Amino acid sequence: MLRSTGIGDEAADRCADANGEGAGSRNDSHRADDRLAVESAAGLWHARIVVSATGTWWRPYVPYYPGIRDFRGEQVHTAGYRGPEPFRGRRVLVVGGGNSAAQILADLSRVTEVAWAASRPPRLMPDELDGRAVFALTARRYRAVLAGRDPGDIPDLGDIIAVPPVREARDRGVLKAEPMFTRITPDGVTWSDGSAAAFDAIVWGTGFRPALHHLAPLRLRGPGGVIATEGTRVLAEPRLHLHGYGDWTGPASDTLIGAGHNARHLAAEIVTQLRSGPPRRRPA
Repeated sequence: MLRSTGIGDEAADRCADANGEGAGSRNDSHRADDRLAVESAAGLWHARIVVSATGTWWRPYVPYYPGIRDFRGEQVHTAGYRGPEPFRGRRVLVVGGGNSAAQILADLSRVTEVAWAASRPPRLMPDELDGRAVFALTARRYRAVLAGRDPGDIPDLGDIIAVPPVREARDRGVLKAEPMFTRITPDGVTWSDGSAAAFDAIVWGTGFRPALHHLAPLRLRGPGGVIATEGTRVLAEPRLHLHGYGDWTGPASDTLIGAGHNARHLAAEIVTQLRSGPPRRRPA
């Protein structure tokens, strides 16, 4: 957890709880002169630059729907999905419109009855596009937005990479998504038109949220809970960089390809920052 020296330990913990970030982390940091003091169970470090790269995997996101706590079947997020066998012979609903949902649907469709619900019709990218090509397009759009240009001339080719298992499922005709339901019942879900379906399990492919609880005492979040950044650098605390949390900290930085690409730029920026002396804080 990152702490300012102006807040005592007990008060900082209360602040973290009030912000909904949780307490109990053993990683603490203090502002001291031109360095950040990072405190953890392994010791104390003083650093002119700190890179927070805790990612998103520790915070799987499941949206709230009325009745979600009443469902009698199994609910699992994609973070806890280990394969199709535990679901064999069960009626499964996969929720979400991204890559994970499509790939898990393809996986499950070989062993059991499965349905798909998404907030908008999922769009598969052209078969010839792989992850690197998609990253290149994402990076172009990101740079255009940073430069204040309209990214409209950069094509938006879809939401889901057509990896071989997804293409095979598409060819079998199983990649058919229903609109999002409006309520979860003890035995399944219902839609706004009154129709209903029964399921034994729900797999949530609804993404992740950044794991940033350790930053709560610095009070860096602005309107909407967003930490303002320029590239990876936090505007309100320029000695702090955020890496690997999604497009707002670099194009596709929460993917394997994007993380490596952005890390190289981050390293170069840190070298420049260290050579230029202590940075000035800017309003978020």
